[in-house]
Amino acid sequence: MQADTLRKKFLDFFKTKKHKIVESDSLITRDDPTVLFTPAGMNQFKKEFLGVGRSLKRAASSQRCLRTDDLDKVGKTSGHHTFFEMLGNFSFGDYFKKEAITYAWEFLTDELRIPQEKLWVSVYKEDEEAYSIWRNAIQIPENKIIRLGDKENFWPSQAKTKGPNGPCGPCSEIFFDQGNNIGCKRPDCNPSCNCGRFVEVWNLVFTQFNRKDGGLFEPLPKKNIDTGMGLERLAAVMQGVTSNFETDLFQPIIKEIKSTINIGAPEKKEFVYAVADHIRAIVFAIYDGVLPSNEGRGYVIRKLIRKSALHLRVLGIAQAFLYKLVPLVAQIMRSCYPELKERQENISEIIQAEEKSFSATLDSSESIFQERFKGFQEAQNPKEVGRVAFQLYDTYGMPLELTQDWLHKHGIDVSRDQILDELVKQRERSQLQSAMKGEVFSNKDSLFQVKATQFSGYKEHVTKAKIIRIVRAESEVKNISQGEEAILVLDKSPFYAESGGQVGDTGEIVKGKNVFLVSDTKKAGSVFLHIGKVKLGSFKKHDAVKAQVNIERRLSIARNHTTTHLLQAALRKVLGPHVKQQGSLVAGDRLRFDFTHFKDIKKEELDRIEEVVNGYILSNHSLGVRQMALSQAKKTGALAFFGEKYEDKVRVVSVGEFSKELCAGTHLESTGQIGLFKIVQEGSVASGVRRIEAVTGKWAFSFIKEEERIIRDIAESLNVPVQNVTQELKKRNARLKELEKRLSAQRLSTVQSSLDESIQKAQTLNGIKLVERSEPDLDMNILRRTVDLVKEKSPNRTIVISSTSASGKISLAIGVTEDLCVKGVDASGLIKEVASQIGGSGGGRKDFAQAGGSQPQNYQKALEKLKDMIRQIP
Repeated sequence: MQADTLRKKFLDFFKTKKHKIVESDSLITRDDPTVLFTPAGMNQFKKEFLGVGRSLKRAASSQRCLRTDDLDKVGKTSGHHTFFEMLGNFSFGDYFKKEAITYAWEFLTDELRIPQEKLWVSVYKEDEEAYSIWRNAIQIPENKIIRLGDKENFWPSQAKTKGPNGPCGPCSEIFFDQGNNIGCKRPDCNPSCNCGRFVEVWNLVFTQFNRKDGGLFEPLPKKNIDTGMGLERLAAVMQGVTSNFETDLFQPIIKEIKSTINIGAPEKKEFVYAVADHIRAIVFAIYDGVLPSNEGRGYVIRKLIRKSALHLRVLGIAQAFLYKLVPLVAQIMRSCYPELKERQENISEIIQAEEKSFSATLDSSESIFQERFKGFQEAQNPKEVGRVAFQLYDTYGMPLELTQDWLHKHGIDVSRDQILDELVKQRERSQLQSAMKGEVFSNKDSLFQVKATQFSGYKEHVTKAKIIRIVRAESEVKNISQGEEAILVLDKSPFYAESGGQVGDTGEIVKGKNVFLVSDTKKAGSVFLHIGKVKLGSFKKHDAVKAQVNIERRLSIARNHTTTHLLQAALRKVLGPHVKQQGSLVAGDRLRFDFTHFKDIKKEELDRIEEVVNGYILSNHSLGVRQMALSQAKKTGALAFFGEKYEDKVRVVSVGEFSKELCAGTHLESTGQIGLFKIVQEGSVASGVRRIEAVTGKWAFSFIKEEERIIRDIAESLNVPVQNVTQELKKRNARLKELEKRLSAQRLSTVQSSLDESIQKAQTLNGIKLVERSEPDLDMNILRRTVDLVKEKSPNRTIVISSTSASGKISLAIGVTEDLCVKGVDASGLIKEVASQIGGSGGGRKDFAQAGGSQPQNYQKALEKLKDMIRQIP
């Protein structure tokens, strides 16, 4: 049975059990700072478990997840993955253990027809209720029910001893027996054995306790169900294979990798499997808006790409290859993620760019090693060298074996224990970032367990409301007085709460002469938080108030938000339909828009984009807003921000025939209200992602007036009319270049006239002439020419060093005559060692190399270093 069929059967089954089928959330956890990526199916239901989310009682989903806590095991075992899909059913204060166990057993044995004799179960050692249900209601044989402890069958596993405080409870797991020919083959083998015979298929978590300070457990008034079943493992069971990598979710990828492996290269299965796993994680992370970078989520994806590239090199694939697997992933996942095919080209380009960048890093490993390990030959420090070696592995993806070989060749000792210690620490950090944490149910969240705020801000800026909660210093209070900062929760509000890139509204909440200044508005689930300070008087819970938004600021924000829609339409028109939003900021004074595009944007293209947007503004198009089902909105071609989580009912904002987007933000009624659009900056923010920053309305007018003032000042300084500024600057630049050329020629002539004297003063070391020249304020061209002239006048056994310094910087050039090059003397090797003395770096060819540094005061040290190296030339 194929994985697509299994996924559909699971969701259809729970639909018949009156569960709402909820679409998978993004891998990016929007409201959960405790994890980098979504690690489990329950994460998107955090608010429901707390009783503050949607009015759901039962839900089921197939959630895409990403974990890196067992990264080193991926590819080596049959069931460890970074990316996987978790099938889950959930109950929020509705049904409990009996129904959860019954549903699970019914699905596996009736729906999937798995033989009952192949299934075993485990229960928490103290959970008599679950044991009784399995034994008496389901009638599992006593010998097939295993009692396990906290580590295996309690969530969180350390709740009883270390915490954290909050909801917790026992678990029950269902195992599939692969047969006594698998694993340890002992007759008494059962699911408590980790030999691999028994595959954990489904985990049922019974959240029934609330842990409090001191390790006290009290029953929850509303008990919850949270289950999780890995689609990959289930597919392996149903397809009769012993490894997840042998299923239809992986085999097309694995076959493609194997078909590309060079003849003669070792076919190491674990590397093939690891790459097949990692490409799925990489593709879906980028799909959800994560781009390779050096921090946070982006760092994880960069690391996965680099690990995959290294695995591929071992397999004999040295060129960029990973990106070629993207269409296969899109094809395998097409039924569940049809939008992936539309984005496969963009995702491929991002991965290819990253692969090429890493390949360049590996090719330049020699210079990286020289830079990072300089000084360790003279002053051995094995522990510090081990730390640096790990940093190169962790940051650049530099293979530890490659680093250790280089260190051995250069006589630098390294502590292998230190490297192992750093690896252990890194693994612990990864587990902390990736693992599900109990803190997801924090006390702060419980402060806002109230009815969802009714938002009235689309139609009005002033609303009569009632205060239903006051929070101060992370505690609920009954009243607040003048000067006190607090968060007010209202039953109804015109204030827009920060989301979708749009900043929160500001304004006032008023009760007679009592005034609360709202400095920001944010969300806790569906509850709006009015953050601010009492300006006058006092407020108490249940007060009737008037909430009024700062209208001028709101209009400025709406102006910029509507403009982002026009900008995306213009970008797609000018640059192409591949442009997709990657992020945005919509504030009152500016807007910022990140989008996918792999090339630099030419000035002509940028001018055209600005022209198209202003054209839309001048045409004064009306905006249309409609509420519709998410599925219907997608069919109409409405653009969605990839990675954003949308409700079943969405708001579609359209402008003319050229823009249609899913958007919950505030907008204008017509484009003419924007007035003016001006791009102030454009550039790259990540591989394959560009950013435009712009202003509108009065801010655009002010920006243009400031540019005009600057041009007028320049015109006055040049003593020419404004219209002649460009022509005059070109003329003066040409004159300046001519003068610089003459000055350079004069300086070179001065240097030439004294070369013979420098050669005569040359110091002989180890039978080699060292000619040294030092002049202030010379450019690198003159330094290079000086070296060449000395070599012409003294063509045998000569090394030249020429230097110049100015403004706290120093430049060096070293030349080596041909006869010494033949004997193995390398100018690039000399310059790298010498440059380290002046706080810089350099490189070049065997006969010539150059460097720059920031410590001209250390020139004599650099010179002495060069002399020492010459004395050691054989």
